Parts: sequence; C-alpha cells; structure tokens
Amino acid sequence: MSDRVNLDNISIVLLQPRYSENIGAAARAMRNMGIRQLVIVDPQNFDLSKALKLATHFASDIIETSKFYPDLKEALSSFNYVVGTTARLGGQRQVVLTPLTLARNLIPISVKNRIAILFGPEDKGLSNEDIRYCHSLVNIPTTEFSSLNLAQSVMILCYEIFIAGGEANEEFTPRMASRHELDGMYDQLKDILVRISYINSENPDYWLNHFRRFFTRLQLRAKEVNIIKGLCRQVDWYGKKCYEDGKKERTDNQ
Repeated sequence: MSDRVNLDNISIVLLQPRYSENIGAAARAMRNMGIRQLVIVDPQNFDLSKALKLATHFASDIIETSKFYPDLKEALSSFNYVVGTTARLGGQRQVVLTPLTLARNLIPISVKNRIAILFGPEDKGLSNEDIRYCHSLVNIPTTEFSSLNLAQSVMILCYEIFIAGGEANEEFTPRMASRHELDGMYDQLKDILVRISYINSENPDYWLNHFRRFFTRLQLRAKEVNIIKGLCRQVDWYGKKCYEDGKKERTDNQ
C-alpha cells in the first residue's frame, strides 16, 4: 500500500524564541502548509497578543493550542524522530541534509512516528548539546549571507514537506523508540562505558556521540532499546559481582 506524509504526526518545535512576532509568523507559515502542531520551549518574554497579531485569525488556533515546556529534553520526550535545523556546518554537524532530501526521508517515518522539526534561538541557533537530541540535521542553502528569519526557515521546511508529501511512497518505517526511551538508554550506556573506562570520563558526551550516530542510523525501536538497556544492567550486575567476589576472596586469604 502506498503512503503519503502524515502531517498530523509532524510538529514544529521552537527553542527559546526571542520575539513573539516570530512565533506568530511561524504559526501562519505552518497553517499554510497544513502543519498544525506547535511546541514552544522556554520562550523569551512571550506576549500572546503580539503572536496572535502576526499569526492572523487564520492561524490563531495554532497559537492557542500550542504546547509550552520549560526545557528541551521534556519537550522532545514523546517524539520518535527529531530533526535539527542548522546554519553552521562542520564539527559535529558533518552529515546535513537539504530540505528536499529531508522531506522525502520523512514520508515513510511520519506514518507511524511523531516527528519534531526543531529550530533554535534566532540569535545563535541550536547548540552542540541541543543537536544531540536530533536524529538528523537539515541546512537551508543560501549564498554568502546565511541568516534567515525564523518564520522564513519554518516556511521553507514546511513547504518542502508539503510538496514531497504529495508523492506516493511504498516504504514504511515502523514505530521507533521515543526520545524519552532513547535518553534513558544513553544515560545507562554512558554510565557503564565510563565505569569500565571505555570512554573518557572527563568528556563522556563527546565520545558518546559516536554511539548516538551509530544507533540513529539503525532507527531503533522500543524493544531494541530495552535489549540494550538490559545488556547494560547485566554488565553492571556482573561488574559488581566480580568486585564482591574478589573482595571476599581477599578477605578469606588473609
């Protein structure tokens, strides 16, 4: 059976937006392209009246039903797939998609998975810490001047998703693990890898990025995440057992 993009499973997430007018303009862009779910994380000096003015009556419902969260981790916890937008390239941002490629990739994923398109603050964008929550990154190509208004960026990505979504697609991606499930797995994995001295304890998140990229390519499901968490628990148990057995043996030999 052919599937098309499921716009009901796609949300726009704005992290620390500085201007309420940009929130309203972004909502208007979303409404034009059929995307209705807006998530706002830790907005700066949010003014509902200013947001509604730029949203216009046409998109006021998106503003009024938007969800607010104090931090990014909580905001993304229920999503199965997170896309981060970035103007900067290089460093930890080596694999970056174009809007068109991203839009086509999202069609099979959107059928059974909740997708977040994440935009950073207007003045600085997403940090390296923020992009660790992302399964993929997207960059909007420009000429020498790469600064786009927040609402313009939202419109470009929503437009590409809307256009690509009109194409029938034979692929299908089953429900993937949520961010909450993945974050729990990464916390356990980091703890175990530090304690067995596999990764550097001074900067564990940097070394853990290699595992994040690897598991992201696999598109883990909840059952597979539970298998990895179970393995971590077993390694933890065995390490403690070896320590206690060695401690007992030393005591018996004294």
